[in-house]
Amino acid sequence: MNAELARIQAALHPLDAPPVGECWNLAELNDLGASTAPVLAAVLVGLVPRPDGLQVLFTRRTHGLRHHAGQVSFPGGRVEPGDADACAAALRETAEEVGIDAPEIHPLGYLDPVRTVTGFRVLPLVAVIASDYVAKPHPGEVEEVFEVPFSYLMDPDNLRTIDVEFRGRPRSVLEFVDPVEPLDVGRQRRIWGVSASILLNLRERLENTP
Repeated sequence: MNAELARIQAALHPLDAPPVGECWNLAELNDLGASTAPVLAAVLVGLVPRPDGLQVLFTRRTHGLRHHAGQVSFPGGRVEPGDADACAAALRETAEEVGIDAPEIHPLGYLDPVRTVTGFRVLPLVAVIASDYVAKPHPGEVEEVFEVPFSYLMDPDNLRTIDVEFRGRPRSVLEFVDPVEPLDVGRQRRIWGVSASILLNLRERLENTP
């Protein structure tokens, strides 16, 4: 493991001690959906080593899905009864959604849990994905799989807060500014909301890691 990946791992919750308790982003929800019992979910923040630096793997969801249709997200979904833990759920969902199997993925640890306005408590698993992976997107769930430079996502100048209206109430959400072409095509690859919050949590944990 190189020095950058070792530093990232040092900033995470260990695999054998996943975080418990409140989600770190409750304040930004303005109580929207935060009063009901959450559905447990897990996502995979996949880091792909490339000659020109680390990349982060994203999916763009199909428009027919019930939750977050058409949005950019990390692979993931509900923690099912058959999953041993959140790590197992994230690995299973990644295999189902993008065809990257567990042997190609090396888990590093967890970020802090985040809450969504759609009622999920999401635990992000950070992991290294083999650079020679071949994505096989599930046609019913994933429109495309793409990568974004890790350095771009960790640069504070590339993240902003925007005001939106949700269920008739104002709220502030995070959004990455438009990347240069060909990363973003017609705003189809807009990285915002929960995905942006997860990446901010990673940056802040890295900033607080010696």
